[in-house]
Amino acid sequence: MLFLDSPRAAWKAVLFVLFAPLIMVPAVAGALSLEELTGPEAAASLRAGEILSQVQLRNPSPALAPRHGEVQALLTQTLAELEKGIMVESLSRYEKPPSAARPAWTGAERAAVFNSALAISSLAGIQYYSASRGTMRTFYEYSRVIDSPDSRRELADPFYAEPPANLSLYARQKDLTFGDNLYEYRYHAGPDSLVFIQRNLTPLKAGIISAVGQDKLRSLVAVIDAGDSLLVYAVSLARAAALPGLGTRIGNSFTNRAQAILGWFNTRADAAFAEAQGR
Repeated sequence: MLFLDSPRAAWKAVLFVLFAPLIMVPAVAGALSLEELTGPEAAASLRAGEILSQVQLRNPSPALAPRHGEVQALLTQTLAELEKGIMVESLSRYEKPPSAARPAWTGAERAAVFNSALAISSLAGIQYYSASRGTMRTFYEYSRVIDSPDSRRELADPFYAEPPANLSLYARQKDLTFGDNLYEYRYHAGPDSLVFIQRNLTPLKAGIISAVGQDKLRSLVAVIDAGDSLLVYAVSLARAAALPGLGTRIGNSFTNRAQAILGWFNTRADAAFAEAQGR
């Protein structure tokens, strides 16, 4: 990914910044350990390379959420925005390169990871395993930042030398399962965490069926610095149509798609740390 300064004026109509940019420091004073964030048993599984996941179809409650105040507050807020429905959670560990395995990430590394997550266009073409078809399938055929839901004018992926505390942008993404849709992405940057929340501005359709209504989906990805690694928590919340078997189908689909997003993030993180260390 190319890291270039974006003119503030060009993004004024698109990006809604709630706070002034954070003052960058060389590194956060100290990150929580993986064990503190997840507990020793889960940490051991994550260090062994496992991806923890869980699907809940009725009265869901977070089971894998990290023990991190800011992330839990955003998750609680996100849960309050939707009626109870389907919840799919995934928890994984990204091992930092040896040169970056220090008590906390640097300001350059934090900014590079943040900008990698802003690269909406890089989601186009990623693959996920389709359980119904028994084969790999393209997730997003098309994925671009747009200026607004009305005009839908394509924009380049944004860049921030210093991540803002809060940010929102719009995107148009064509999903080969759920169609061509519009989304809002909200970004929250803390000293040791980055959280990205997606909500659907248009209904998600499976064929002629409106599987998930407008504004009935939230996908949250939290990236938390854990010293020698990054803890990545992904959760999708959806209020699905009340059709027999549809909830299970959507739950399975979201699980496999979460795996694809985690793979995408790992690739982006590799490039981010390499870029930060090359500055």
